Amino acid sequence: QVQLAESGGGLVQAGGSLKLSCEASGSDWISVMGWYRQGPGQQRELVAEISALGATRYGNSVKGRFTISREEQHNTVKTIHLLMTGLKAEDTAIYYCNADLRYAPAGPGAFWGQGTQVTISS
Repeated sequence: QVQLAESGGGLVQAGGSLKLSCEASGSDWISVMGWYRQGPGQQRELVAEISALGATRYGNSVKGRFTISREEQHNTVKTIHLLMTGLKAEDTAIYYCNADLRYAPAGPGAFWGQGTQVTISS
């Protein structure tokens, strides 16, 4: 079982910056970690993800504004950071950390954090 500890949410003015962090424990088989978000009345969407090898993928709405990074570990990823700059009101959402175990010996699996609220005031 993977546990995810999220931190860094809060209230910030439009145009400001915020950093989210997520630390995973309970497995050495995490292939990809990332952030998803769900705004009021909206579906959950990808914000950004990063693999154990450092490959990144971003949602279209955050490209050029958000940067995801990881703390390097051998063949896995356990701690990620999301630096959000140029924040807009439409970035307001609950942000969820995700850990994807694609090649775990026990079989693939995905785990979610409890979510952290990010609110942008205009």
